[in-house]
Amino acid sequence: MDLIELYGRAVAEFTGRVRQVAPDQWHLSTPCAGWDVRTLVNHLVYEERWSAPLFAGATIAEVGDRFDGDLLGTDPVGAVTDAAKQAEAAVAEPGVLARTVQLSFGDTPAEEYLRQLLADHLIHSWDLAVAIGADPRLDPETVRDCAEWFAEREDIYRLGGAIGPRVEVPADSGAQDRLLGAFGRDPAWSAEG
Repeated sequence: MDLIELYGRAVAEFTGRVRQVAPDQWHLSTPCAGWDVRTLVNHLVYEERWSAPLFAGATIAEVGDRFDGDLLGTDPVGAVTDAAKQAEAAVAEPGVLARTVQLSFGDTPAEEYLRQLLADHLIHSWDLAVAIGADPRLDPETVRDCAEWFAEREDIYRLGGAIGPRVEVPADSGAQDRLLGAFGRDPAWSAEG
């Protein structure tokens, strides 16, 4: 399947789960240490807001700090929807995946950056789902694609502090649980502890 389509699926999974957050759930804990639901959602909106100018060729210095702070305001669902729409429009531009984007750690092929964004949306979709008690199942095709890409990058992510220690899962676990474990998530995590 086309990478842009898989990215769109991951974004849709995330935004769909954001629409399920009840008013009293924004401060619930998530599997991300120190992050509540609002912090997790703000993190993804921040990434989406950054991605549009970066895919368009802006440098980190040009983007500056304009996306720092609370991006959700009084309408978190609206903020997520708008940010997702802008990010998806940016990656739909002709030739975007052949570009190079500037990230904090250096110039990166746009295709690699999009895969990073896909992974973040996918894994945080699960984080959000288990935090609010929604269905945690992820799109199997997107999980497979992400797992294949991530297999060569897991150690780099861990060494860079982007993910926690690998969580060992039973040998007969499905692809989703294996991917979650690779990303340092316990597939059995629940808000109840």
